[in-house]
Amino acid sequence: MSDNTFETMQNFDEYIIQGEPSQKEKAQIWQTAIGLQDVDGLKVSDYLIETAKENIEGKITIAEVKYRVDNYYKQSENRQTIENRIDEADKVSANIAEILSEKTFSFSPAEILAIHRRLFTGVETMHVKTGKYRDYNITKSEWALDGKTVFYASADNISATLDYDFKEEKNFNYKGLSKRETVEHIVKFISGIWQIHAFGEGNTRTIAVFTIKYLRTFGFEVENDMFAQHSWYFRNALVRANYNDHQNKIYATQEYLMKFFGNLLFGENNELKNRYLLVNWKEKTDFQSAKNEETEFSKSNICTLNCTLEEHFVLDFLKNNPHATQKEIASHIRKSERTVKTITINLQQKGLLERKNGKRNGYWIITH
Repeated sequence: MSDNTFETMQNFDEYIIQGEPSQKEKAQIWQTAIGLQDVDGLKVSDYLIETAKENIEGKITIAEVKYRVDNYYKQSENRQTIENRIDEADKVSANIAEILSEKTFSFSPAEILAIHRRLFTGVETMHVKTGKYRDYNITKSEWALDGKTVFYASADNISATLDYDFKEEKNFNYKGLSKRETVEHIVKFISGIWQIHAFGEGNTRTIAVFTIKYLRTFGFEVENDMFAQHSWYFRNALVRANYNDHQNKIYATQEYLMKFFGNLLFGENNELKNRYLLVNWKEKTDFQSAKNEETEFSKSNICTLNCTLEEHFVLDFLKNNPHATQKEIASHIRKSERTVKTITINLQQKGLLERKNGKRNGYWIITH
């Protein structure tokens, strides 16, 4: 979880610690809804935070929250936030909060379609077609895979593959399984339907909401704050559960997902560090400090003296992608374009990065 997200979560802590049961439940739901935006590097506005607080305190309904947010972004003075997708983060957070507040669920591919449609209503773009399967094949540069991609389902097979997975899960007999064995099977199912990647965008947020509601049908008390605080870890764990590179002895593993769900459902205290999920990470046993951990985990020696971890990721990416746009950098490191702009400016001020030939036809040079 980023520092900004952590600060956002603190806005609701008073309700969780001191509030009445209804306020605590609402606050936890809002934390989850907002925290899940981290999977796409998105941040919500201060306006949403204040509006959510009014909902937690019972002053307005979720429907009124959504109405206010929609009107907020219709005002011209707030349109500049759209380029950083803050409007998307706000609207999707409100939609997630609404869905998680409901005590309804249907175990079917139609439920996933409905969740996706409801999450992204009002933020439909050329990449997000609400409640519709993608009709094109995709690849995604994954941070945890050093820029490589998981192999997702072919667009022609999405519906059939989902139907098959749901049929197999519905027919599976959980009788006689321990709680842990039950969760292991659920994790395998969730990992499989995520790998299909049925939509152009918004897959992880959709699957996370589906997962929370599905687990409730088993009687599990789902502590939503795990998704609030570790949503990016959840996504990276899904990536690692679906990636094989036999040539380099990298194999798909549910180890990281089980650590996440162990904390989520059994109160375990597994360490959930995203850096451990990097395919080039070699676990060390004797670090002198957290700073040493950050500088030793990468193969390269870029930026080992005076850079933040995020600055390191940007330089590491630009080393092999000098013509990358800020949008492409943002997608790779899972941060907003505004954050990337700040990072590149800082790197230039440190004398570690230069921009040549301007904005349109330019490229990056690492200068150390």
